[in-house]
Amino acid sequence: MTGLADLIWPPISLLSYAPVSAHGQLAPEDWSKIVFLDDPQCASCGFPFDWPPGEGALCGPCAARAPAFDTARSAFVYTPESRRLILSLKHGGRVDGLAAFGGWMHRAGRAMLADADYLIPVPLHPRRLRQRRFNQSLLLAQSVARLSGVACDAHILMRRRPTPSQGGQSAKGRRRNVAGAFAVRDAAKARIQGAHLILIDDVYTTGATLEACARALKRAGAARVDALTLARVVRTSDVIT
Repeated sequence: MTGLADLIWPPISLLSYAPVSAHGQLAPEDWSKIVFLDDPQCASCGFPFDWPPGEGALCGPCAARAPAFDTARSAFVYTPESRRLILSLKHGGRVDGLAAFGGWMHRAGRAMLADADYLIPVPLHPRRLRQRRFNQSLLLAQSVARLSGVACDAHILMRRRPTPSQGGQSAKGRRRNVAGAFAVRDAAKARIQGAHLILIDDVYTTGATLEACARALKRAGAARVDALTLARVVRTSDVIT
């Protein structure tokens, strides 16, 4: 049956229309177009450094103002090329890359995943979920959960109100947009007391959404809240709304 499906829908690269041997792969020439992240990075937000500044070093923004989350890590840099991977999942519903995405995120977050209690996908408001039909953050969290063995729980955090799109807004505007937008469900508060939680999202842009979620989780009793995303914006000029 798989062979017949491949004849009808031949496997193509996640990033281009180049043929590949199986669904969910990158063509050899596409690997160089994805900038994967690794050390040296900011010990807090994961911003990549050009040189090793020393263990525990922070980037300028994190040194000036500590984020609400404890640590953030991302699999690759958000660029015009890698953006196509995000949009094909988020708006195109292309799910054949989820296994690869989960593997890349698992590698990026291996340290934080070692002792985490739950993976928490950043929730959509029910109205947005009805429009989109799925939450891409939940799909990513489930993929990471399969590899890490850390439970994914989409019933801990909720979005209390719909928020306008973050696209095109300044960092200050993004923080204002999501302030107070998230809350922990009453039924979930007992099980996150003293817990180590990892927020899962597709893109880290300014960190505003992840910080709003982290504040809600810590207010409800979580001991540690980290963040793990598929992509991370490094240059604001790469953000295409």
